[in-house]
Amino acid sequence: MTLAADRPTAHLERVFHEPSRLAILSELCATAGGVTFNGLKETCDLTDGNLCRHLRTLEEAGVVGIRKERGGARMRSRVFLTDEGRRHFQTYLETLQEVLMRAAEALATEPAAPSELAASALPEVTRP
Repeated sequence: MTLAADRPTAHLERVFHEPSRLAILSELCATAGGVTFNGLKETCDLTDGNLCRHLRTLEEAGVVGIRKERGGARMRSRVFLTDEGRRHFQTYLETLQEVLMRAAEALATEPAAPSELAASALPEVTRP
């Protein structure tokens, strides 16, 4: 029996493993000074509400920070990756890389899946 500690998937942090949050964090990693709320919304193709929900989750986890800045007559929100968030996200990426490498190795060495074998054994259906 494999212990959970032996499986790298047990160490994938759920806060990062959601596709929209992964997109947000990837964008923040690529930008040293942070990204405006509207910039993230556009780049990640999210609605205001969805982006707010994901940013709240990330902020509560200490992964991102949000600064309010004056931009002309309006206030703008700038989102940035915290130092702690950067470290945790790096660990997540390393773990994800290990998970993907193991999966690729298994695909390269495993025989055909039972569903493929069963499908090849099905009789051909002829139409009248």
